[in-house]
Amino acid sequence: MKLAVVGGGSTYTPELVDGFARLRDVLPVTELVLIDPAADRLELVGGLSRRILARQGHPGRVTWTADLDAGVDGADAVLLQLRVGGQAAREQDETWPLECGCVGQETTGAGGLAKALRTVPVVLDIAERVRRRNPGAWIVDFTNPVGIVTRALLTAGHRAVGLCNVAIGFQRKFAKLLGVAPGEVELEHVGLNHLTWERAVRVGGQDVLPRLLAEHGEAIAADLRMPRALLDRLGVVPSYYLRYFYAHDAVVEELRTKPSRAAEVAAMERRLLALYADPALDEKPELLAKRGGAFYSEAAVALTSSLLADTGDVQVVNTFNNGTLPFLPDDAVVEVPATIGAHGARPLPVRPLEPLYSGLVAGVTAYEQLALEAALKGGRGRVFEALLAHPLIGQSAYADRLTDELLAHNREHLAWA
Repeated sequence: MKLAVVGGGSTYTPELVDGFARLRDVLPVTELVLIDPAADRLELVGGLSRRILARQGHPGRVTWTADLDAGVDGADAVLLQLRVGGQAAREQDETWPLECGCVGQETTGAGGLAKALRTVPVVLDIAERVRRRNPGAWIVDFTNPVGIVTRALLTAGHRAVGLCNVAIGFQRKFAKLLGVAPGEVELEHVGLNHLTWERAVRVGGQDVLPRLLAEHGEAIAADLRMPRALLDRLGVVPSYYLRYFYAHDAVVEELRTKPSRAAEVAAMERRLLALYADPALDEKPELLAKRGGAFYSEAAVALTSSLLADTGDVQVVNTFNNGTLPFLPDDAVVEVPATIGAHGARPLPVRPLEPLYSGLVAGVTAYEQLALEAALKGGRGRVFEALLAHPLIGQSAYADRLTDELLAHNREHLAWA
């Protein structure tokens, strides 16, 4: 089995490779190709990846290349984890929206739109080249904003499934709090990428979410950086990203007074790459856990294995709505439990979503549709409309100014600007 990782020079990659090594019985990889235009990073990450497999006695072969076509040739699955513009572009996404009093973040609000506009055309070009080389290959997208990128891929007819680590992170956290194995925990996870709620947590078929909140509500709330009272009032566990909506103004003030996450990650990446350069290092360093993407490797292995082995098991993924949430268009992309197999992802039925959540989901879905149109067709007017539609913006003066800022900071990445 051959897997290709586009964005293979990412400092995330050793986490992914460690998962391939540990879970070889689930996903028997014989060849792993790391693809990235950054030759210096690729050499360091590729070398460590080889040493990780060797340390764990994995027989698979690791190669790396800057040639996308050669790298994906013959691949059974292609994993996308790229960042157009690198951490420098992310730094911009997280800072200029603050000038308008709007949250600066790489996956939501104006910064998230900027990332979508940069990313969608690049991902679609990659996917088309994959389709020409081997039309049967699956594309697993971990590239943010996952919901918009996955919608672009599926709308263009690609064999693609979107993946996020939020659900598996909650599963592992709740399992630890409950003292059970992760596989015993079933989540009623519903919403859009980075806009989800856990409405039930089942163990042995019984919902233990009330018990979790009663016994561990303080710890869960602290981890989410939300008030315990809010969780008790809602009776659900929101994803961390709901903080940008539920506490927007407080988050803006906080972001204005501390270094950006992009700056923190860039510094961390420099330290990681220095560690990766050590020929004696043959395991992922502890520092990598602070980089983000916890349990990404387990989620990626499980999804890829199920797609290729046609297992029919249930995993939380991003895929077409197709009536799952009846108030959304069929071609919206939702993040829900789905059966995974050779057919792709088929969402399981979902209980009607309460108005408290469905209204926000509908609003963000409308924004995502407009964002995708702007990414595909360009034009200042489309960018303005997407920003105006976003629940975190919504004022014409802000949308106007943010449009100008977005274009000024991203012209080199937008062919139409």
